[in-house]
Amino acid sequence: MMLLAQPRVRDASVLTRLPQSFRRQDPDNAWSQANRGGTLTESFLEGPVWSDGHLWVTDIPYGRVFRISLQGSWELVAEYDGEPNGMKRLAGGDFLITDYRNGLMRLDPQTGAVTPFLERRNSERFRGVNDLTFDSAGNLYFTDQGQTGMHDPTGRVYRLSPAGKLDVLLNNAPSPNGLVLSPDEKVLYVAMTRGNCVWRLPLQADGSVSKVGQFFTSYGPSGPDGLAMRADGFLLVANPGLGYVWVLNHRAEPVEVIRTPVGASLTNLCFGGADGTTLLMTESTTGSILSAEVPEGGAPVHGGVAA
Repeated sequence: MMLLAQPRVRDASVLTRLPQSFRRQDPDNAWSQANRGGTLTESFLEGPVWSDGHLWVTDIPYGRVFRISLQGSWELVAEYDGEPNGMKRLAGGDFLITDYRNGLMRLDPQTGAVTPFLERRNSERFRGVNDLTFDSAGNLYFTDQGQTGMHDPTGRVYRLSPAGKLDVLLNNAPSPNGLVLSPDEKVLYVAMTRGNCVWRLPLQADGSVSKVGQFFTSYGPSGPDGLAMRADGFLLVANPGLGYVWVLNHRAEPVEVIRTPVGASLTNLCFGGADGTTLLMTESTTGSILSAEVPEGGAPVHGGVAA
C-alpha cells in the first residue's frame, strides 16, 4: 500500500489591511444579517484581480471596489448600491462583476461608474451570482449560488457566449462558488462551498458537459470558495472554513497547504506581482490581503471579449 506524502505546510504573510478610515460600523447591514448571523462586519473582501500593477478587490456588504498597491496604499474606485463578489477584467479595460443583488455588472475603473451587464435571464432574476471566469474564445462562465446548499442543491453554472447565448451547464449544484478552467480549457472546476468539495466538469466539443464528478473533498464548517489555476495544471483552492489554500496536483492530492496567520476566512486568491509568482489572497473577516511567494505562476487569465 502506497502512502501519500504529507503536504508542505506554511503560513502566508499579511501584506496589508483595510485602513481604519474605510472600515464600516453598520449593525443593520442587510448582507451581514443574512450571511454572517448579524455579526458586525466592517468589510468582507473578495474578488481579487491583478491588473495594471495593482490588486483590485471587492467589498461585498458595502458595494465597494478597491485598488491596492503592493506597498499597501488603498484607493476607493467605486461605491454603489450592490453586493459585488467575483470580478474579472474585460479586454477593453472595464471590469465585470458578479453582484449578488444585481446580477452581472460592469465597472468603468476610470470613472467608478457601475452599470448593468446582465441582470436577468428570460426576465427571471438570478438567485445570487458569485464568481466568474473567461476562456480564450471569450466565453464567460459564472456561478449562481444564492442560498443553495445540501438542503437545496439547485445552484447553477452558466456559460455566456460573446454572441449573447446563455447556456445552463449545471442546475443541481449545492452552492456553486469559485470556478476556473484547466490550462487546456477542456475541464471546468467548480467549488461547491456547502458541499465541501470541488467538482470537475469535462467540457465536450459541442459545448455540453458530461461525466461530471467530484474532484476534491475537504472538511470543516465552510468548504471551498475561490479557485486559481497554476500554469502547470495544479489547482489552488481557497478554503475559508479552515483558513487554508490547498495546492492540489493532478490527482487532487494536497502537495502544499498555505495558511492564513490572521482570521479564518481565506476566501479567494489570484496570482500577481512583477513576475506573476506572488499569490495574493483575501482574508475577509479581518479585511486583510495576504501574500505568499510561489514557485510557479498562474495559467493565463483571459479578459473576455463580451460586448
